[in-house]
Amino acid sequence: MAGPGKEWHLTPVVMICGDVPLPLPLGTITAVNVPTLPEKDDFDEVLAKLQVVPDPRIIVVGDDAAFAATLTRLMRADRLHIELAYVNEYRSAATDAYKLATGAKAANIALNGRPRTMPLIRDDAGIALVGAATIDGADGELLVGEAYADDTRLFANSTRRMTIAPCHRLPGVRASVEPKWRWLPRRWREGRAVQLGTPGAIVTRDGVRNPKPVKRSTFYRHHQEWLLVR
Repeated sequence: MAGPGKEWHLTPVVMICGDVPLPLPLGTITAVNVPTLPEKDDFDEVLAKLQVVPDPRIIVVGDDAAFAATLTRLMRADRLHIELAYVNEYRSAATDAYKLATGAKAANIALNGRPRTMPLIRDDAGIALVGAATIDGADGELLVGEAYADDTRLFANSTRRMTIAPCHRLPGVRASVEPKWRWLPRRWREGRAVQLGTPGAIVTRDGVRNPKPVKRSTFYRHHQEWLLVR
């Protein structure tokens, strides 16, 4: 990232995730096609292109799951100095969380915007969260257990659903549970970490459902920040 008084030499690579339209402003940029939900090996070509360039930037064209997979890969590969831009055709949990544009406007920002440091929210499975995670009871039952955001208890005994989302400011993560009565407003609690203990629950991160129930789940602020183009 260029500092004050330094020339900015942006070198972007576009990741087209699945069968999604490529906005016109990105039509002349080096692009790599990957699956809708890219995995570890799908990032090799992208990272190789950015190995020795100044101010590297990945522009993710896809959905929240693809964006989260990219951030997860950068975190695990210790490449968080690479700037990340996100282009989604539609509004999503991630565009709402970080107040991002969509469509052609997002593409223009991806090319011309500057990176901002953001708290990186991950879970105990080492997966980054960019939009929202939901936690439900197993087998369609109520979510049973106890959860905290830092020292604030979110619920005890049972609730219908718990939602966790990143913040674009410190402390970094926020969480809420569905109110007992649907007409009541949802109350969010912020913290550095959100922890849940339960006999069994299903976690869905950025639209990707965990295949097996878990008994514990923690989302927390990583010790490093990441670079989001806004």
